[in-house]
Amino acid sequence: MVKFISAVIAAFFAFVLVGAPVATATPEAQISRGEVLKRAATWLTANNGKQVPYSMSKYWKDGYRQDCSGFVSMAATLGNANPKGGPNTVALATSKYTTPIKIADLKPGDLFIDPVDEPGDDFRHVVIFEKWTKADKSQYMAYEQRGSHGTDHRALTYGLTNTKYKPYRLKNVTG
Repeated sequence: MVKFISAVIAAFFAFVLVGAPVATATPEAQISRGEVLKRAATWLTANNGKQVPYSMSKYWKDGYRQDCSGFVSMAATLGNANPKGGPNTVALATSKYTTPIKIADLKPGDLFIDPVDEPGDDFRHVVIFEKWTKADKSQYMAYEQRGSHGTDHRALTYGLTNTKYKPYRLKNVTG
């Protein structure tokens, strides 16, 4: 019994003195551009044939938050446990998840992100770029989760004029 207690005490001090193992961030699962768009489209009809409703505080059946960043996290398989519901819009614009790109380099599955929230102005938002709708690149099709509507697939101009929206590429998207 004395040997057992001594072993437990020795193990405890070894743990305290050496330290706990350091948790390392695991890379997000790789996903193709086509799969991102396919997953985004699922929320258009996931609610018994209707779009998933918008909410910054509720979580859909798959565990992702029902706001724009939760939607992007779901489409890109970014994980929904830590942080719960997926990373928020500000986090999506960081080097942990994305890399800034030029508009000319946009590919399907890239993002337009507005990570800035200014009083009296619009809120933070993120959309998934699908394709250009005009040859002059003045409009594009995108998937988004937007307030008072829910999941949407529509033509947009966010980020193409003098706005806070900037183009980003998700680090886990291939192709």
